[in-house]
Amino acid sequence: MSQERLAEVIGQNTGLPGIVCRILASRNVSPDGAMSYLSPSLRELMPDPSGMRDMDLAAERFWAAVKGRERIAVFADYDVDGGSSAALLLCWLRATDLNATLYVPDRIDEGYGPNVPAMRKLGSEHDLIVCVDCGVLSHEPIAAAGCDVIVLDHHLPGETLPEAHAVVNPNRHDEVLDLGYLCAAGVVFMMLVAVNRLMRQEGVSGPKLMGLLDLVALATVADVAPLVGLNRALVKQGLAIMAQSQRPGLQALARVGKSTSAPDTYSLGFIIGPRINAGGRIGAADLGARLLSTAEPHEADALAERLNTLNLERRRIEAEVLEQAKAQVRQRGADGPLVWASGEGWHPGVVGIVASRLKDAFGKPSIVIGLDGDDGKGSGRSVTGVDLGAAIGTLVSEGLLQKGGGHKMAVGLSIHRDGIEPAMQRLSDLMSEAGADRPGQKVLDVAGLVTLQGATVELAEGIKSAGPYGAGSPAPIVTLSDVSVIRSRIVGENHLAVTFGDIQGGRLDGIAFRALESEMGQMLAQKSQNRFHVAGRLERDDWGGRSKAKFYIEDAALS
Repeated sequence: MSQERLAEVIGQNTGLPGIVCRILASRNVSPDGAMSYLSPSLRELMPDPSGMRDMDLAAERFWAAVKGRERIAVFADYDVDGGSSAALLLCWLRATDLNATLYVPDRIDEGYGPNVPAMRKLGSEHDLIVCVDCGVLSHEPIAAAGCDVIVLDHHLPGETLPEAHAVVNPNRHDEVLDLGYLCAAGVVFMMLVAVNRLMRQEGVSGPKLMGLLDLVALATVADVAPLVGLNRALVKQGLAIMAQSQRPGLQALARVGKSTSAPDTYSLGFIIGPRINAGGRIGAADLGARLLSTAEPHEADALAERLNTLNLERRRIEAEVLEQAKAQVRQRGADGPLVWASGEGWHPGVVGIVASRLKDAFGKPSIVIGLDGDDGKGSGRSVTGVDLGAAIGTLVSEGLLQKGGGHKMAVGLSIHRDGIEPAMQRLSDLMSEAGADRPGQKVLDVAGLVTLQGATVELAEGIKSAGPYGAGSPAPIVTLSDVSVIRSRIVGENHLAVTFGDIQGGRLDGIAFRALESEMGQMLAQKSQNRFHVAGRLERDDWGGRSKAKFYIEDAALS
């Protein structure tokens, strides 16, 4: 059945607006499954946690530690997923009147994941260490702990797993459940579901889990996990929990980020997430987890203000490194399957963001490496359909990297200065084999044509109902036909705010982010009588306390 015909049948069966039906059809939703897709049920989509390898081992050991009032330490990564995962455990434990020790390694001094000195010290003072969003590659540190260790991770493992009490990871080579798209917070949440079930079996009422879904939603979106399957339900219901404004840390972050609208995937990914990450990038590594887990509004306000200040500093540093990295890529040439750059003193806390910017600018997998003497620490970002994590694993096995790991879309690595050129050449070859040097034309999957008069808040809400949108489930694109630019102005450093008009007198405000870096933005900014076809996302905007529809521009062409 064609998508057009499928959309018609969905409309006949449901009475939904035509554009919503076309969105559902583009995602291959069946007519009978349309309503359940719009309201994904966690109960229906959540598999039995016991189906995951080592899950029962992890849940039983964790519950035993809680019952025995053992000393528990949580070792977390320093990004949003790690902070959210840690906060899940800390909040759950606090509900049982048990406080755990939080440990987040310093990005510069200790690097990513468990290290021997930290694990040895934690092991001497605790009965159980739970590693979240890290640990699956940490064989030696986990062996050095001297106490039981549970690993709750989602990063790609090596050929063998560390000798932990339990290693729960949906990307284990022997895993049978198809949950490889989960972030670490999703894995932690599933373990807590399993623990609560054990508690019920013993006649004990466990902490409520639904109120923790805001943390799972935040981590899923910020870690760019695909919004498919179980993730859709976790994020959709997590956003609903977040809208109730129960978590002081998230309230404080929304205030410093000047976010006034209902929480959505944009605010999580671009307002809240970067501020939490700023602590791990250039500040105190544990700030994010502390903010997300605190129950004290005053502490939340103070932590949010500090993170906001760090985020401003991070943006300044990022801009400087990005300018140098782009110049280096252009000098080397960006025609191959990989773009990369390295620089002396580049802050390791921003190389991941700069890699993402290079990936967006050049449309290729990217690597950015900061050098400190002979040592280099880098990050990489990939494009859809190219598994960068597997390629980095190959380089590690071939001895071209000192350390490296991650997942399909994002990686981290350590390398000696003298090894950069051969490693990048080998990685370029692997990227070529994966098809990164065969990009097609940019194709926009358009859901429908919208007139300026028809671009209403109601239509934006209808489109939103088919969400949440993000990685793996992109926001639908609609087009405006034969419109003119009534006025335009620069917003911030390089964004362009535009008001469109048509011959019927319709008006619609839009914005193109980072537009002045592109030919499209420069074309729209010019004062002319030209008329355009414009593609983008139609969303509801509540800025200033007044709801209206707003157009987020993706592309434009002369009509």
